[in-house]
Amino acid sequence: MGGKQPLERRIIFAFVLMTLIVGGTFSLGIVAIVHFIEELLVSEEMGRELDYAIDEELKLDTVARIDANTRFFSSHSGRDALPPRFTGLPEGFSEVLDGDAAYYVFKRSHGSHEDVLVEEQHEFEAREQVLFDVVLAGFLLSVFGAWGLGRLLARRVMAPVRRLAQQVRHRDQLLPMAPRLSPDYPDDEVGRLAAAFDETLGQLQHSLERERLFTSDVSHELRTPLMVIATSCELLLDAAGLTASERAQVARIARASADMHDLVQTFLRLARAGQEESGIAEKVALSGLAAEQYRQWMPQFQAKGLAFALIDEGSSADRYEAPQLRTVMSNLLRNAFHYTEQGAVRLILAADGFRVEDSGQGIPEEEQERIFQSFVRGQQARGEGLGLGLSLVRRICQQQGWEVRVESRPDSGSCFSVHLGCSR
Repeated sequence: MGGKQPLERRIIFAFVLMTLIVGGTFSLGIVAIVHFIEELLVSEEMGRELDYAIDEELKLDTVARIDANTRFFSSHSGRDALPPRFTGLPEGFSEVLDGDAAYYVFKRSHGSHEDVLVEEQHEFEAREQVLFDVVLAGFLLSVFGAWGLGRLLARRVMAPVRRLAQQVRHRDQLLPMAPRLSPDYPDDEVGRLAAAFDETLGQLQHSLERERLFTSDVSHELRTPLMVIATSCELLLDAAGLTASERAQVARIARASADMHDLVQTFLRLARAGQEESGIAEKVALSGLAAEQYRQWMPQFQAKGLAFALIDEGSSADRYEAPQLRTVMSNLLRNAFHYTEQGAVRLILAADGFRVEDSGQGIPEEEQERIFQSFVRGQQARGEGLGLGLSLVRRICQQQGWEVRVESRPDSGSCFSVHLGCSR
């Protein structure tokens, strides 16, 4: 049986297999013993009856009669010829089946003549067949009973394992104050497995808490320097004497600071697992944020020689949390910018979300799911990224209740679509 079969099914299979082997061995043994005893006892009995028939024939010079079901044939007297179906049999005991009739034959040779005793045994054969039918029925019933008993015991054995699996799968088990699992189980294999889960879950809880604290602390500490950078940029832009090139550089620094601020807000939200007050976060309409992203990315697309278009196919007026939506849209546009060498990139707004379409190299089908994993980049990776952009996009979408999908064919471009659903 395959190793991937459920454990409960394997337990049932073991019960049935054991019954097949043991019950089959006993059943075959019964049949063999019946045949052996039948041949041994009947052979001895018919040998005595044959001696009696020979003595009677010699004394009375007539064919001996033993009972209504037994006949004696002898080539010595020549009175009764042996029927053809009994000729050519070996010495000693033989069993002859002729249609529905059954005969026991015992043959003994004396020099030039043969003595044969024939006994009708169809009634005995019928009883023997009934015995064999009973043995077969018992064997089948034992197999069926083993299947039922195996199911019952497998359920009882697997009940604590299923319970443990359900407790481990429960998301509350990762909370810091979650109770330990092992006290609920006896000190057996399942109890030791629960203790191992407790230890592993404890390590996982510690790692998650350490990651959550690190992300929260770093994001919190970055707020102050980012505020200083943003304020300084505002002061510089208001100051006189800056050239147009210098103003453009300061504006670029301000945009980068704003992007980093959005990332900090996003990381804080992800680190706190949605516990941050959603009312504090800035909310924007999809069309307004898309127009902002279009203005920000247009110069870079133009410098690369790519056409960049913003198309509104009827976006809704729902408002969404700006940091998360801005991070998702910005990462998808950055991905299209890096992987498109010629042609166009389109940002298309719809009633239920938006799409980013490009005319780049496309994504092979076998990689379309992997690219959303952390530190995974395409076969023809571009830019200096680490493969975290699309992973961050999926994490944000999962946390916000959005859905991100990709459709692509090699050398035909890609289309990343984000279904936003209702505003949060």
